[in-house]
Amino acid sequence: MIKVAVVGAKGKMGTEVVKAVQNDPQTELAVAIDLNDDIREVKKADVVVDFTQPDKIYEHVKLYMELGVKSVIGTTGLSMEQVNEIEKLSAAKNTGCIIVPNFTTGAVLMMLFAQTAAKYFNNAEIIEYHHNQKKDAPSGTAIKTAQMMAAVNKNLKAGNCPEEELVKGSRGGDYENIHLHAVRMPGFMASQEVIFGAPGQILKIRHDSVNRECYMPGVLMAVKNVFNNNKFIYGLENLL
Repeated sequence: MIKVAVVGAKGKMGTEVVKAVQNDPQTELAVAIDLNDDIREVKKADVVVDFTQPDKIYEHVKLYMELGVKSVIGTTGLSMEQVNEIEKLSAAKNTGCIIVPNFTTGAVLMMLFAQTAAKYFNNAEIIEYHHNQKKDAPSGTAIKTAQMMAAVNKNLKAGNCPEEELVKGSRGGDYENIHLHAVRMPGFMASQEVIFGAPGQILKIRHDSVNRECYMPGVLMAVKNVFNNNKFIYGLENLL
């Protein structure tokens, strides 16, 4: 039986994680920690699942490493420099850590499909849609998608004319010549669309999450994987 701590247990995602852990025959809830509780209580668990805040997550992960508790990180907002530092710390402490920008199988497939398409198109943009309580932008999923696309094509956005923004930010953020657009609005939960263009054709790859239950199989997959090894893993696609 895997003992699991959930940090951010009273949040929308944390509440679903608590239920998922309690309902799975291979896991048990060791401790549920809210933002005002003593986070060091995670030492009661084999694995900690963290869904908290972007401004706290880096310090949280370093604490988990110091305590020797393996971790599954669903909180987004980490910079790539921080991700790289966590990877080094994971190796130094011989403590497993899995950082997952998106736990849904469909979203992971969307990223993999986008990576494949990026080999054949030189123009691409990403639009992500989230509820208006999400603090970080663009989303971790959008950043991870852009990273995967840029890894297979260094010539994205070839042929665009010189551009001038009449309203600052109207062309979105720029990651390796991929424009990223973040929509924050009531009514959305989490969606992403990757758009590819070439003369005479447009390809769109889209994924929509309509409830938070869809993330739970991926969360449990990551918990069970990290329990059995001490590796650092970035992205659920590495577990599929």
